[in-house]
Amino acid sequence: MKKRKTKSPSRNEAPLIGITPDRAAGRPGVSGNQAEPLLVLQERYTRAIQEAGGVPLILPIGASGAALRRIADSVDGILVSGGNFDIHPRLYGEEPTEALGQVKEERTRFELELISLALERDLPLLGVCGGAQAINVVLGGSLYQDIARQIPAAAEHQQGALKERGGHKIRIHDGTLLKKIVGRQDIEVNTTHHQAVKRPGRGLIVNASAADGVIEGIESKDHPFVLGVQWHPEFLSGRDARQRNIFASFVRACKESGK
Repeated sequence: MKKRKTKSPSRNEAPLIGITPDRAAGRPGVSGNQAEPLLVLQERYTRAIQEAGGVPLILPIGASGAALRRIADSVDGILVSGGNFDIHPRLYGEEPTEALGQVKEERTRFELELISLALERDLPLLGVCGGAQAINVVLGGSLYQDIARQIPAAAEHQQGALKERGGHKIRIHDGTLLKKIVGRQDIEVNTTHHQAVKRPGRGLIVNASAADGVIEGIESKDHPFVLGVQWHPEFLSGRDARQRNIFASFVRACKESGK
């Protein structure tokens, strides 16, 4: 594991947390019809980090190589955000099925490389929805390409209309970091995904499950703070202290990691 650089005391007071954005096409420019690409991130992510005492930094998807390593050396933690796209199955050793959704090759490459660097440096890492799936893939795990087709008895996990108030309960497993964070045996979560963790990767354990058996959370037993949640706690944090605790615990771990 690579040793991290020592941060200055002032940096430790408010940890700097990199957040992965998405890429979208902007409106055509003034001097032509070609739309300039945009980096986009929903404000709810940065708000959740700021309310927990961290300083959010939106990261550049195009970075690679030395620039990406410099980013990993400079931040105190990484939040891998969710997004409306799938990770290509070849990255976990499978052929794509017809249920595979949109893939975003550049964003996926960026996030997987960044997660690998974070794990090497023992940086605190929080993955939200697709971010949790990305952590699993980096560590050699696999995904269900489509819950409805591959788990016929599963409940409906694409309930986007309920994203701001929750769609079902999940069971939190005893003896896990997540159980310590939320302090409950079960919590209400939102559910906006059609993929899920199938086989946990190296060093990962399942920390939460839905009633139908679908994995709702993972964490590393080999790192102080590597947590993936299949739901979107940043949507629910305004009304649920247990969801806020996820960000508070993450930011606290980032602050400790920078010492």
